[in-house]
Amino acid sequence: MRVRRVTAGVLLLGALATGATGCGPKVKAVTDVGATGGTPVKGGTATMALPPAATPNWIFPIGAAGYTATHNSSIQNLLYPLLVTPEPDKSGKLTMNSPRNVAEDIRYGDGNRSVTVSLKKDYVWSDGKPVTARDVRFWYELIRDNKKEWGGYAPKLFPDNVKKFQILDDHRFRLRLDRAYNPDWFTANQLDKFKPLPRHAWNPKGESPKKTFKRLFHHAKQLSKFGTDPLWKTVAGPWKIESWSPSGRVSLVPNERYGGPDKPHLDRFVLKPFTTAGSEFNVLRAGGLDYGYIPPSVMAQSAHFKETGYRVAPWESWGITYLVPNLNHPEKGALFRQRYLRRALQSLIDQKAISEHVWHGSAEPTLGPVPAALMDRNPYPYDPGKARKLLAAHGWKKRDGTLRCVRPGNGPRECGKGVGEGQELKLELLSQSGSTETSNTMQEIKSSFSRAGVRLDVKEQPLNTVLGTTIPCTPKEPVCSQWELGFFGTAGSWIFPANPSGDRLFATGAPSNMGNWSDPRTDELIKRTEYSDDPSAMRDYARHLASEVPVLWTPNPAYQVSVIRNDLRGVEQNPTLTFAPQDWYFVKDAKGGEKK
Repeated sequence: MRVRRVTAGVLLLGALATGATGCGPKVKAVTDVGATGGTPVKGGTATMALPPAATPNWIFPIGAAGYTATHNSSIQNLLYPLLVTPEPDKSGKLTMNSPRNVAEDIRYGDGNRSVTVSLKKDYVWSDGKPVTARDVRFWYELIRDNKKEWGGYAPKLFPDNVKKFQILDDHRFRLRLDRAYNPDWFTANQLDKFKPLPRHAWNPKGESPKKTFKRLFHHAKQLSKFGTDPLWKTVAGPWKIESWSPSGRVSLVPNERYGGPDKPHLDRFVLKPFTTAGSEFNVLRAGGLDYGYIPPSVMAQSAHFKETGYRVAPWESWGITYLVPNLNHPEKGALFRQRYLRRALQSLIDQKAISEHVWHGSAEPTLGPVPAALMDRNPYPYDPGKARKLLAAHGWKKRDGTLRCVRPGNGPRECGKGVGEGQELKLELLSQSGSTETSNTMQEIKSSFSRAGVRLDVKEQPLNTVLGTTIPCTPKEPVCSQWELGFFGTAGSWIFPANPSGDRLFATGAPSNMGNWSDPRTDELIKRTEYSDDPSAMRDYARHLASEVPVLWTPNPAYQVSVIRNDLRGVEQNPTLTFAPQDWYFVKDAKGGEKK
């Protein structure tokens, strides 16, 4: 057996912009938040603000459709740690080689058709039972037998691509795969989902995976009981639940039996949700938060925070942001399926101006389906004249200020299949509420569309409502008629794992393919990134999708402009938007005072 060893999965990315082989571009501000050292104070409570309208509402570490938001998974990972997790190394480059990984060693063999994982032996459950390979298999079987209920399921990927899960001993297991895979991709995009779950506590009677999953799923729907349900008391991560209110306030305390290297310094970690960025700003300014954020519109006030014992640091993300067109909408889907129309709409979005004037420099244009640092071109920059000519060339003409189809049909100079004569170019956007910048972004896009004769009506709803509505659907499903365009990107629409493949995002049937994009060439290129470590695979995929415009690219904001107490140290802002409060500690010799 030929073996390729990956020590906890070191990831190598192809740098698309240069075609060079090696680690991908550095991500700005991934770890440096301006304060280290100091004399630690034992204990203390740190309170962190959650993004606007981001209410934690799912604790079961197998996400269901509509419950896969980052704020949910970040909390779950503090209770039920992953085998591998993406983190920046000392140079600021993303790897899967974190010291907090539950996996100690990963080896690929049989021509990359198998992978053997060794677990660290220090991890135990909070009730004292050891974490074993059987706990990982328990998680695997729950997903394997209930994959269509799992929000991360993509046909032909995990668990379909695992032919056999073999227990080798208490701390080793082997996966037999259905073919050879690029080890970097498999570690970053498949093994990153694996985690042990407490088989002995969650399935003491040895029920079938289907019956067990149904029972656990029922418990996961009972938000009011997250803080008291005995099921969620057995954890292996550095934290355990102290309380979890229906309003989304989550209080965590240290898990005394945690066996990882990063044991908590704090007595308590509190996550506090807010309905709007404005309400969070008022509490932060009054000193009611240790770790909050300021809206870009008030960046000028950052001096006030620096003078009163805080530091300000943008939290950059490894992501992209976009408007999702529902290609399966019973009426408007025919419009969105016209490539010329998507390209025209893209040319009407002035990303540079929105980034500068709405986001005040805390956002940068999204250029395609991978982070902007990896793109080498922008095929559709802002060009309203080009957009108007493109629409006119395909049979659209203004009447009463709104474009209407005057040349229906499938020809090269006609409106396209399914677009009727006289149909108006009138669209509705379901956008998340709670952010002034997002509201202003949508108004700017609406104004630009309007000048070209495209009417855009914007409807705002809380983030969880938007996420629960803008889901993959078929034209016959009722939910498919409830939205035409969707936006959930105030803090970025999609945050990638270390390898920014599109397997979960733009592949046919992918779990987060909200707009129902389906294109054979896209699928072919995505598969190439999965199978080959050739840098050209990712480059070709990125160029193709940027040109096809499956979604409408919009400025990608920093996840947030963080405001952190000077006496709170050990904070690292991971670009994949995970956080590790177990590393945080207060000091008594910094401006801001001693935290009690």
